[in-house]
Amino acid sequence: MAETLTATPALPAIEKQPAVEKQAFRDAMAHLGSAVNIITTDGPGGRAGFTASAVCSVTDSPPTLLVCLNRSASVYPAFTENQVLCVNTLADCHESLSNLFGGKTPMEQRFEAAEWSSLSTGSPILSDALVSFDCKITQVTRVGTHDILFCEAVAITRNDERHGLVYFDRRYHPLMRQSAC
Repeated sequence: MAETLTATPALPAIEKQPAVEKQAFRDAMAHLGSAVNIITTDGPGGRAGFTASAVCSVTDSPPTLLVCLNRSASVYPAFTENQVLCVNTLADCHESLSNLFGGKTPMEQRFEAAEWSSLSTGSPILSDALVSFDCKITQVTRVGTHDILFCEAVAITRNDERHGLVYFDRRYHPLMRQSAC
């Protein structure tokens, strides 16, 4: 039996627009509030961690997050070799820890500043994080200077007693939980 093929209509040609200036983009992104996370890994590539706000949910089936990681970051080799990570979403008490993991502090000193455990992947789980997603990296896509790591959650731990921390307008802001009526 012959198969009938239908042509897909061609998309109209789109005129290439000039890119937005880098500083204008950065200034605009400062108005996009986001949760503050410490992304950690451990394994053959070593123990490493960094602060990130470029994290978001992709799908719940399978449960997948994405994490953006600069390829020039000092932690990049550890994450690419280990292929596992934990997204530790910070509570309102973690501003100084966020700054520590976001700077040039030696890795050993970063981890000494808090209590850690592990779940399935062996990646460090921040003991008093708001929530921790223990993940395996399932796919990597390169865009510009960064890799987008697609990460399937294999274990989760939550702390429902803590309040959240967001980064907005180049500053930290606490998010308070609402009480039930």
